[in-house]
Amino acid sequence: MQKSLTRRSFLKLVSFFSMAAATGAIFSCKPKENPATLVLGRIDVHHHILPPDYIAAMKRIGKNVIGGAEIPNWSIQNSLSVMDNYKIAAAITSMPFVYLGDLPLSADFARRCNDFSARLVSDHPKRFGSFAVLPLPDVEASLREIEHALDKLKLDGIVLPTNVGGYYLGAPEFDELFSELNRRKEIVFIHPIDPPREAFSDLKLPTSLIEFVFDTTRAIANLIYSGTLERCPDIQFIVSHAGGTVPYLAWRISLLQYKWEMKKKVPQGVINYLKYLYYDTALSASPYALRSLQELVDPSHILFGSDYPFAPDLLTSVSIKGLKNYDGFDEQALKAIDHGNALKLFPRLRL
Repeated sequence: MQKSLTRRSFLKLVSFFSMAAATGAIFSCKPKENPATLVLGRIDVHHHILPPDYIAAMKRIGKNVIGGAEIPNWSIQNSLSVMDNYKIAAAITSMPFVYLGDLPLSADFARRCNDFSARLVSDHPKRFGSFAVLPLPDVEASLREIEHALDKLKLDGIVLPTNVGGYYLGAPEFDELFSELNRRKEIVFIHPIDPPREAFSDLKLPTSLIEFVFDTTRAIANLIYSGTLERCPDIQFIVSHAGGTVPYLAWRISLLQYKWEMKKKVPQGVINYLKYLYYDTALSASPYALRSLQELVDPSHILFGSDYPFAPDLLTSVSIKGLKNYDGFDEQALKAIDHGNALKLFPRLRL
């Protein structure tokens, strides 16, 4: 599914991980934290963590940008400071990309990422939760990592990319994975990545600006029309960025259900599947996006998200103001979006 590493890059990565493991240095999680004043406030379900060793591994495979933007600096203390500044009581963290071009190496890397996340949560149990990453496209390794991350580490759910090497969520290659997540009644956070090269335009713009929201839409449409959502009713999906373009295109997307061969895959109707999903507000707290989302789903299925640190401190402020100034939500709905809805999904974060 993916292009392999060059021999030189592979050997560099093996050397890097061997040295780090020998010294115990990789993904060290000893935050220099002053006790923060925990304020009853928001729960951020879209909050990225980028440990130094994660960034180093990305650079070793030549990946210095994600979504057309340079990978930002991150630290535990910076996350806590932003959270305290904007009354974010807790954040559910995720890492955006773990495939290194080699399947065994990627499986080891995913394990190290999840172990780091578990230490972060252990050190700050009421400030952080975490979605586990999986070493896709290796489904067997991903099933083993699910067992480790959820049963041993007790992480809060799984993050999945919209596509893996051009294979979108809902592809038959992932049926076994979704069956296991459904059996576990798991929470799955769907996050966009770059589409396959053939879907790229020649626009000189960051892919996160336009392509991310369309890739989210591709994934959701495929999850529906592949019959995955019908077969997996016990997975609770959270979709990034207010669903991408899904709310605006919902009716158009639903029209395919009138073809006879599609009816059996979507017996409940496309719009009903869309209403079942949860949507975060990351980079979407404007009346243009929120009005369309509100037409599609009840406020009980909308969750606060910041996209920090890819969306910097300033944009977190802008997003919060956008939600407060939007005239479509009353005070009760805003409280539910800020934290009430998330607490139903992540009850361990209750004070």
